[in-house]
Amino acid sequence: MTNKQTVPTPLPETAALVPIGAVERDTGLSKDVLRMWERRYHFPLPQRDAHGERVYPPDQVTKLRALKRLMDQGHRPGKIIGMTLEDLVALNVDRAAALRTRDRDVDEVLQLIGDHRLPELRQRLNQLLLSKGLQRFVVEIVKPLNVEVGEAWSRGDLAIFEEHLYAEQIQSLLRYAISSVQARGNPPHVLLTSFPMEQHCLGLLMAESMLVVEGVTCIALGTETPVPDIVRAASAHGADIVALSFSAAYPERQAVAGLRELRALLPVETALWVGGSGVSCHRRPLDGVVVVEDIEHIASLVADWRTVHRGNVHAAD
Repeated sequence: MTNKQTVPTPLPETAALVPIGAVERDTGLSKDVLRMWERRYHFPLPQRDAHGERVYPPDQVTKLRALKRLMDQGHRPGKIIGMTLEDLVALNVDRAAALRTRDRDVDEVLQLIGDHRLPELRQRLNQLLLSKGLQRFVVEIVKPLNVEVGEAWSRGDLAIFEEHLYAEQIQSLLRYAISSVQARGNPPHVLLTSFPMEQHCLGLLMAESMLVVEGVTCIALGTETPVPDIVRAASAHGADIVALSFSAAYPERQAVAGLRELRALLPVETALWVGGSGVSCHRRPLDGVVVVEDIEHIASLVADWRTVHRGNVHAAD
């Protein structure tokens, strides 16, 4: 009797499959988010390479890119992750048409990005900043550009490196502009940061730009600060307000849990402001948390704070 030798089933061809690290870079979705979606929503459904690492079919990466774009517009992943790619694209197009506020300046910047004309791009952004001023530049140029660049990337009209190039130019310009505003040392003192795993800093820079023009004292910690350190920093710097930014990729439950923890640890007199597409769709109000629904509302929120605290505000000369 001949003993048959068991032959291992060969692994599927993985040449076209995309490693998880490349998916993270391409889509802007972190590895932790990808794994969490796999467990919770059963999508994406990766295969494994010879080393047991997750690898993803290209069609799944395309869908992940479409999901990320819609999340950046305020859609929650649980509502859209079960949709087909065709439905996601249609939803994206409808949303783009509703939000489209392009003007000649925005079109010109988009053309410079697509043509890889970096010196001209830098020059044009600087011209727009000087002509409009920092707040109008953020509201009229950066805000619609974020939408348009994201839409172009989602359609495949811009590559991921081109989107990264745009973000880097805007971030560098805003940092320079913020540093050029003469510090007045006026209340309120606002501490800006994000929770761990939230790496997007553009929203924080846009908020800081709006605040410094109002004469607000800003304490910028950058991104990914643990809750206990936020509390210690707020105490050390005498922060009147702690401001956090959440992108759509940040898990909503994690954001809510972190905000509740932070609110409980901060003094009751310290305000907690949050903004970004990651919290704009949260329907239930959080006690003691102010949701900044639009970047344009920051100036009025500062004015309201100063009115309430007028007796305690002593502006610097």
